Amino acid sequence: MQTKKPATIAIYGFDHALASAITGAVDLFAQAGVTWQKIHHALPSPVFSVQLLSSTGAPVRCVNSIMLHTDGRLDARHPPDVLLIPTIGGNIEQVINQQKSLMPVLRTFHEQGVDIAANCTGVFLLAAAGILDGKSATTHWGFANEFKARFPQVNLNSDKLHTYEENVFCAGGGMAWFDLALLLIERYAGADVARQTAKAHVLDLPRINQSLYAGSRREQAHQDEIIKQAQRYMADNIKLKLSVDGLAARVNLTSRTFNRRFKAATGQTPGHYLQSLRIDHARKLLENQKWTIEQILSQVGYDDPSTFSRLFKKRTGYSPSLYRTKFTTFVQS
Repeated sequence: MQTKKPATIAIYGFDHALASAITGAVDLFAQAGVTWQKIHHALPSPVFSVQLLSSTGAPVRCVNSIMLHTDGRLDARHPPDVLLIPTIGGNIEQVINQQKSLMPVLRTFHEQGVDIAANCTGVFLLAAAGILDGKSATTHWGFANEFKARFPQVNLNSDKLHTYEENVFCAGGGMAWFDLALLLIERYAGADVARQTAKAHVLDLPRINQSLYAGSRREQAHQDEIIKQAQRYMADNIKLKLSVDGLAARVNLTSRTFNRRFKAATGQTPGHYLQSLRIDHARKLLENQKWTIEQILSQVGYDDPSTFSRLFKKRTGYSPSLYRTKFTTFVQS
């Protein structure tokens, strides 16, 4: 019986990249179809043939000053099955300017149907090449506003841990490279091998989104002072029964004008924004207080436990009780 040839995956290295997003991905891809089999005394069947490449073939100095030797130069004439762009660990603007030669290679590979994946701030490089225009994408939640301002033509959903459209794959926060790697392993070898790889490396799955890692943030990266005033009032009074009509009256706007200006300033409706504030505050209370769910509900403006639980799970991927269990090490004794 003929053994299936491993797919080729090129991991692109560059100066100021996050070292762990390179070396960790190399290890995980190289061990797919190997570690689980060794544990169970079976014949290894590698899923990927992995190479670390750079623009010139020279070593790269990562953001932590570790030097990584490469296997050669990334060449548009020799497309791999998969190209992975790791996290930018240094100054994003500087790295984009230093990687001008990467842009035509990305566009060529995209046209040829190569699977192109990027992790965290590495997604900025895909967007700079134009291959994310009109597509869904995600990046690290902490850089979402910068990304939106720079690449408004990309459909960014920074709550998602990973996205994929056509042959382009994106992952969120810095260590989401292993979620991205497992997604690609499943694509090339099936769900069973992806699960085996996760189990062999003691990886916590499934992870649905990254919004639960973002923390409570008052998204006020706009210039509408009236809406900022409303946002501050909402954040300070989330336990109250707030209505759009009442909020509009507080800032001397009609409800219709308030809705329009709020959406234009924040990208969200007032109701969705308030819901996000309440869920984020509930998360903090679950992490740091031993209160009952009923006590928490009274602090975040909800009366119905079932409604709250449904909304909480929709946003975080966990029920309130499971969320508390998962983050129990953070609960004060």
